[in-house]
Amino acid sequence: MAETELLFLDDAYLQSTEANVVDRRDDAVVLDRTVFYYTSGGQPHDKGTLSLAGTQIPVTSVRNEGGDVWHTVEGTPPDVGSIVTATLDFERRHQLMRTHTALHILCGVIWNEWGVAVTGGNMEPLKARMDFEFNPLPDGFADRITELVNAEISADRSIEVSYLPRTDALQDEDLIRTKVNLIPEFVTNIRVIDIVGLDKQADGGTHVSSTSEVGIFTVVKTESKGKGNKRVRIELS
Repeated sequence: MAETELLFLDDAYLQSTEANVVDRRDDAVVLDRTVFYYTSGGQPHDKGTLSLAGTQIPVTSVRNEGGDVWHTVEGTPPDVGSIVTATLDFERRHQLMRTHTALHILCGVIWNEWGVAVTGGNMEPLKARMDFEFNPLPDGFADRITELVNAEISADRSIEVSYLPRTDALQDEDLIRTKVNLIPEFVTNIRVIDIVGLDKQADGGTHVSSTSEVGIFTVVKTESKGKGNKRVRIELS
């Protein structure tokens, strides 16, 4: 079976598409193309509907299994060969786009200010956590990072998507800290998200097109998760 075409990689604002059902389970289907982001890299899956003959079938979970994107649905899934319209809950998607971009801004600011790398993270719509190799956190960290991140949001920096051959990506010093070498060997083209003038990372998630779309950034809590691992919890409004 051909892999599902991932339309969100090049257009995160695309809200719906017609697609063919190419495989089916008791509670899920594979589409030949999709606007739905699947759970990956700390970003949760999209939600929405598959429409068939006037019936709206809720999509509750989305997973990638070997390149086939399985859309778990409520009720009976469409038959193989059906043509459906896949439509996102775009309000939720856009909140995740804003949140993911905020985390890249946070990473960029911390890297540029302190040279500290990220060690992990996770997100929900408009809230997230991210861990960094601080030991300890600098004095006044929360206020300082809030000021710096909101300044970058206000700067209205454009956000660009591009692709690099794997060999070139491994040689790009700006991408070294994102551990491009951990991406499976079969991935020959590396997708890059560039917040122009601030941060450039290998990344497969969805983002807004300008930092000004992110909203107001707030650090709500910092925590110690052991020596050299400090957690920053953030929210957007």
